[in-house]
Amino acid sequence: MLAFFPHSVLGTCSYLQEKMGNAESHGLNRMWRSQFSHEEHSVLDKVFDSVSGSNTTEVTKSGKAAQKQITLAMLKAYMHRAVLGPMTVRLYNGIRSIDPIKKSEGLSITISKKQFVLFLSYVMRGTAEEKAFIVQRMISQDSHDPVKGRQIKEFTGDLIATVIRLLQIEDMLRGWVLEKTADPALGTLRLTIILITQLKAKGGQDPTTDNFLNAEYGQHELKDWIYRVSYIPSFLHVFIAMSLQITNSETYGELFGTKHLLPECVGIKDTGVFTIFDVPSVMYLNTYLPSEHQHQWQLLFSSQFHGESFARFCSLVLRKGPSLLVIKDSDGYVFGGYASHSWDARPQFQGDSKCFLFTLSPQLGIYTCTGYNDHYMYLNHGQQTMPNGLGMGGQFYYFGLWIDSDYGRGHSKAKPRCTTYNSPQLSAQENFRIDTLELWRVGNPPEDQLSQPKSVLDSEPEAQALLHMVGKVRMSDGLRDPTEDEGNE
Repeated sequence: MLAFFPHSVLGTCSYLQEKMGNAESHGLNRMWRSQFSHEEHSVLDKVFDSVSGSNTTEVTKSGKAAQKQITLAMLKAYMHRAVLGPMTVRLYNGIRSIDPIKKSEGLSITISKKQFVLFLSYVMRGTAEEKAFIVQRMISQDSHDPVKGRQIKEFTGDLIATVIRLLQIEDMLRGWVLEKTADPALGTLRLTIILITQLKAKGGQDPTTDNFLNAEYGQHELKDWIYRVSYIPSFLHVFIAMSLQITNSETYGELFGTKHLLPECVGIKDTGVFTIFDVPSVMYLNTYLPSEHQHQWQLLFSSQFHGESFARFCSLVLRKGPSLLVIKDSDGYVFGGYASHSWDARPQFQGDSKCFLFTLSPQLGIYTCTGYNDHYMYLNHGQQTMPNGLGMGGQFYYFGLWIDSDYGRGHSKAKPRCTTYNSPQLSAQENFRIDTLELWRVGNPPEDQLSQPKSVLDSEPEAQALLHMVGKVRMSDGLRDPTEDEGNE
């Protein structure tokens, strides 16, 4: 059985097939230069030599240079310690499935440099077709048979979990602390489900939940999925770069950067605060924000830390910039909304069509504006004639999401759907009780916030030193705006 090879590079492969010996190596270099820069070329040379266990060229009895090869054992010995066995085998199968000269019967046992280079070109710089080929061969060794939904689900879950483990071990979670977030395993499962439900079965049909695991998906369906769902190529890119340790050395720099799957987290690392977000859900939610708001999230209010007071909530969140509101109700449902503008207390609707509502548990969901009305966001406090509380979508007394100023109560009324966001009922009960409430600023603070005076403890270092002497730590440190100096470190 001939190994499958994407059409987009058949010209290169024909060239390699026709020119053997020294000409063959020239063909490889020509392909290499078209995909990678000279600096990247040097990096991959070192990686291949490290994996194959040799930095010198061996010579055969005939006097010719022996071609270096990578075995499964070599790959296992080299792989990052955070990568579990099944993912190492998947990577091995993906690389050895490449057949650059189209003359192999079945899969090769060892991996040549040509296979290694072409594999990385597919993953790092390839088309949706090339990436679909890699994903299919990492799922199944048979290139002709379609893969089952259950196989795709298992692969996707393994991929996400491995990436999170790699980021954790390499201290690349950007301030997110797994011990201070919700269970990442449950978040991984929910993210896996939302991603695989975007697959189209053969014939373009959306499989039902009941038959998804048995539905079949070929190269065409996987290509369409990878083209539309950016998470899969992003996770694959990070997995390959980190598991092969391409990003671990300062010498390698950002040549094969792992991209920022997560925003920088400000507000929980050095405090006693635990967030109701889980890391996979943060990854999912962040991609729906405007690009200028994806680089940083800062916790402004947590009912666990600041107490259960609507007045206190308002004092900490007004005029602080775009934000994410997230709620956990007494039944364990997690949901919220993105506010595209600063919250301001006034008896009228605010915001614009960039606002949306979302659910995180028991399942992930994003609900964007319908254009039916402009009731995007509302916050009022201390009025006699207008509703007092925070709302998003719907209308007065019938919001898609509402938090009453009498802290602890809220509602999500959507029968059949919220008119503003086309969202269903977000909470377990239409009228819910709040277990935990958080509000996170996204992106940079407004310019007028940057010039605000610092804490009195910042202006009096003697007082700060005294606190440290008696063993007291300022728990608010992580919840305040980072200073200009901190931002430049």
